[in-house]
Amino acid sequence: MLRRWAAAGLLCVLFSGTAIAQQPSAQAFLEAIYKPYLAKNSPGQNYREADRLFAPDLARAMNADNAAAAKRGEVPLLDGDPFVCAQEWEISKLTISASTAGTKTTGNVAFDTFGKPRQVTLDLVLTPTGWRIANIVCSSDPTSLRALYKLPQ
Repeated sequence: MLRRWAAAGLLCVLFSGTAIAQQPSAQAFLEAIYKPYLAKNSPGQNYREADRLFAPDLARAMNADNAAAAKRGEVPLLDGDPFVCAQEWEISKLTISASTAGTKTTGNVAFDTFGKPRQVTLDLVLTPTGWRIANIVCSSDPTSLRALYKLPQ
């Protein structure tokens, strides 16, 4: 009986490690977010599906604000696309990099929109469901996404 439990425990450890190892890299996660923006007339990402892109606490805050704003018939706090920091865009010269220092992973995205340079910094966290965005700061607006929703930095 003890051998069965030990074997079951070992299998759980092995399979959980495999699941984590198979997660796409932070770089791949960011590239998947930004690549659609290069297409002409791209609608961008549906950031209203916050759970698939953002860290759990940020996603909850975004979803709650979207629901409350809809109930009031008003515009939510986030009134533009957080990935390009604008309501309209024409993206070119896109560069994406992700780097990890200790437990912190940061994405740096640079692009031109309507011929003007813009930079976006994204703080990433690895969750059981994959990489998620914990914060976004745009060069055109120093207010972070977390600050917009009054979440701890």
